[in-house]
Amino acid sequence: MIEARHLRVLRAVSTTGSFSAAARELGCTQPAVSQQMKALEASAGTTLLIRTGREMRLTQAGEALVRHASGILAGLTAAEEEVAAIAGLRAGRVRLVSFPSGSSTLVPGALAALRAAHPGTRVSLVEAEPPHSVEMLRDGDCDIALAFRYGTQGAEWDDLVVRPLLTDRLIGLLPDVHLLADRPAVDIAELAGESWIAGCPRCRRQLVEVCEESGFTPRIDFATDDYPAVIGLVGAGLGVAVLPELAIESVRPRGARTVTVEPAIEREIVALTLPDLAQVPAVAATLDQLALAAAR
Repeated sequence: MIEARHLRVLRAVSTTGSFSAAARELGCTQPAVSQQMKALEASAGTTLLIRTGREMRLTQAGEALVRHASGILAGLTAAEEEVAAIAGLRAGRVRLVSFPSGSSTLVPGALAALRAAHPGTRVSLVEAEPPHSVEMLRDGDCDIALAFRYGTQGAEWDDLVVRPLLTDRLIGLLPDVHLLADRPAVDIAELAGESWIAGCPRCRRQLVEVCEESGFTPRIDFATDDYPAVIGLVGAGLGVAVLPELAIESVRPRGARTVTVEPAIEREIVALTLPDLAQVPAVAATLDQLALAAAR
């Protein structure tokens, strides 16, 4: 019989490339990792790893088992959490991953409300932008992914439970001294000759698409995932940018002014989870609090 603990070890070895690195990740000893891998190979009845010097390489059987391991472990976690809740344990663990502007605006209020309502539920948070955050969810490395998508990206989450939270409009950001800074709204085509400061890769791609639809290709001189850095660069007069409204809520623009950009650029903010995990009480409660925080 293949045991879940052995699958976790196999996945760690596959990810890290060695027994010693897997041991560090799992918080155990290298001999323990080696022993569990031998037990897993005995249960599987075939070799799963080929040892070449200090590196480990998966056999075809090993690759197949790793491919199924994430779904098996996610389903097992869902079962354990639901059974514990039914048994009256009233405790839960939720691993949340969020993009930065969501972490600073939606997440704090949601987690504070969750803690007040369910003090036994523990939530951990790490940051990652989509699509990496969505890959983490599918790989079993988190339970909820706070993510976003633009209008043309519709089918990429068909295998997941999608909880819509809000629509986040992108806002133009101009230096205070810019000739258009006093205007309440600016057509993006009017910024065709500007130096642009772009954000994350997904936002950058959307910016280019919108600009090209308006008849020009933006000259992107600066690119950074750090929203305060974008605002600082605009404030210093080094270019213009569009930022999500959530990002501007969390950082005070200095030396820069916000304007409405036409045509509207919007992104959908959602919370994602796996179908099995959506049935776990702690995960469901966290999704509910995120939805309430987005509605405020």
